[in-house]
Amino acid sequence: MPRFAANLSLMYTELPFLARFAAAARDGFQAVEYLFPYAYPAEELAELLDKHGLQQVLFNAPPGGRNLQEMALAWDAGMRGTLCLNGQEDSFRNGVWEALRYAQVLQCPRIHVMSGLIPNGAARYALRSRVLSNLRWAAQAAADVGVDIMIEPINHRDMPGYYLQTQDQAHSLAQTVAAPNLKVQMDLYHCQITEGDVASKLRQYLPTGRVGHIQIAGVPERQEPDVGELNYRYLFSVIDALGYSGWVGCEYRPRQDTSQGLAWMATLL
Repeated sequence: MPRFAANLSLMYTELPFLARFAAAARDGFQAVEYLFPYAYPAEELAELLDKHGLQQVLFNAPPGGRNLQEMALAWDAGMRGTLCLNGQEDSFRNGVWEALRYAQVLQCPRIHVMSGLIPNGAARYALRSRVLSNLRWAAQAAADVGVDIMIEPINHRDMPGYYLQTQDQAHSLAQTVAAPNLKVQMDLYHCQITEGDVASKLRQYLPTGRVGHIQIAGVPERQEPDVGELNYRYLFSVIDALGYSGWVGCEYRPRQDTSQGLAWMATLL
């Protein structure tokens, strides 16, 4: 049976962010993830995790910014990562260092580094060497503190121009870098929109050991997984049969009240 983590950036938005930890714990979640922690002191978030018996299993490195204040505002300013951007190496490294600092305080075993948007006029293939160089550096820095680096393909509809869009691209990078702590974050929502054939993709990539985290949402509206075109009851059985023991992040936008919408857990498992 999959182990579910509540994504506190998309779920429980009827509550202030810091109140979402208690709500997730009340609903039976034992783990949480979210996009970014940088608007809050790491120690404050760690206290909430401890108070409510929750594990932090994933968050994103800053998508941009030169200091903590800028990092906290970067997403709302339209930044989507610096991994693929030439001339942004210092920003990328500073963001990874800050994420690793948070990861150690929160005892979080993995961070996702966002790839970034392809600059106007640039070709995707021309950015690969910069991406590989940044990933090699990040994987080594994270290995020194026992953290995994995650890369995630994101669909072209939700994030046009994003550098990393397909499972094959992500696994090619991970295989080339060949660092044991560089893994792929496989979001089935993004995979379905971009590529389809999700069950076959699971069967292809889970046995490689390079999938470090899975996320789910209904397609196409990104609501609860019991709504839309994906058969999650079947996909959960595929995940179980393949022996995946990691977390499954619930990165969806509830249709109404988050807690009431969790009935899908009883119907799909």
